[in-house]
Amino acid sequence: MKTKVLMIAVLLGFSTVLIAQPTENGPKKSFRGHEHEMQMEEGDGGFGKGLNLTDAQKDAFKQGMMAMQKEVKPLHNELGEAMAHQKTLVSVDKPDMAAINKNIEKIGALKVEIAKLQMKHRLDMRAQLTDEQRMKFDAFKANMKKGRGHGRMMQEMHEGME
Repeated sequence: MKTKVLMIAVLLGFSTVLIAQPTENGPKKSFRGHEHEMQMEEGDGGFGKGLNLTDAQKDAFKQGMMAMQKEVKPLHNELGEAMAHQKTLVSVDKPDMAAINKNIEKIGALKVEIAKLQMKHRLDMRAQLTDEQRMKFDAFKANMKKGRGHGRMMQEMHEGME
């Protein structure tokens, strides 16, 4: 009886540990979701605050961000589908190289389209800034290239808009 209870306790312990492990699609990308919205509401002095944006600039940035996200979302979804399809194509017994190469081209085209939309949005935002704000914006971009990452820049910009 003690052995059965001990085995159940051990199994429950292992299952708890396994459930608590992050997955590839889980917490790593969560800053774009609900948690990010909460951080935006808190507004803890990010990049946008350093720019001293006017209310009109904040509104324009928010509207531009929403418009860009609406354009990029379907492309991200399609990219995810293409990448999943790529896994299927390469995991069969006899892979079709023509289909694999065609899918690689599709993935590349989607990534290029997303990058174009993001750059257009960035330049649209930059065009709304004063010379001083532009200098800070560009300096932040230079620092980002040294290892801070795109996600953090966008997160801080959002925080400053609130």
